[in-house]
Amino acid sequence: MSRPGFGPQKILVSTHLRLGVNIDHVATLRNARGGREPDTIRAAAIVGRAGGDSITAHLREDRRHITDDDIKRLKAEIDLPLNMEMAATDEMVAIAIANRPHAVCIVPERRAELTTEGGLDVVSAAAALSPRIAKLNAAGIQVALFVDPDPAQVEATKKSGAPALEFHTGEYCNASERTRAKELKRLEEASAYAASLGLEVHAGHGLTVANVGPVARIPHIVELNIGHTIVAEAVFIGFEAAIHGMRTAMDRARASTASRVEARR
Repeated sequence: MSRPGFGPQKILVSTHLRLGVNIDHVATLRNARGGREPDTIRAAAIVGRAGGDSITAHLREDRRHITDDDIKRLKAEIDLPLNMEMAATDEMVAIAIANRPHAVCIVPERRAELTTEGGLDVVSAAAALSPRIAKLNAAGIQVALFVDPDPAQVEATKKSGAPALEFHTGEYCNASERTRAKELKRLEEASAYAASLGLEVHAGHGLTVANVGPVARIPHIVELNIGHTIVAEAVFIGFEAAIHGMRTAMDRARASTASRVEARR
């Protein structure tokens, strides 16, 4: 089993890099005062108009932003695929199976954290994860595991039965100029390795219009899930314009990758 950087790899580049827009912090703003405004369903409808490909929503155990009702309404009222982020608990598996989102992304979750702070340790948690992944697979729900760009975690994801993974891009986004190239290389190599094992590769966390380009150019990544920066920018320019700005930055970077790969053929 070869690891990143070893042996030739055939690169297949999709010209369209999918954008999943995370609407958690639309719900955060709503919950700050109560009531229904801003409405997550209205936000999800705008995502489709602005060039997003799916809706991502994290149903946390403490329900600090997205609620059970949000998940039900998003599945029932929005045509875009729903990607439900969730902890690996029996409660969340049951909720996912009851609502049948297109996909789930299993993430680590701690009550005290402000946001997800890193990837799952799939190597250590395999015994707990595998039966839950099997239940979700049997329900026809695509499962991705949120992991750091580490070969051991990639291998453990493959063994777990999950057909996809999402790389945590936080270390890349938070890196200094001196270390960012190293973090980008980790993402590139881990993405190539995951794709060579037949896993579908996604990425997200901390991505902005300013830093998304190098990640969007990684040819093995097929989907980015981005939320906080879009909602933050929406405060100043509007939600649709913020999504469109991210979509444009991703497309510009992806087009340059496709051109480079085509030139090598």
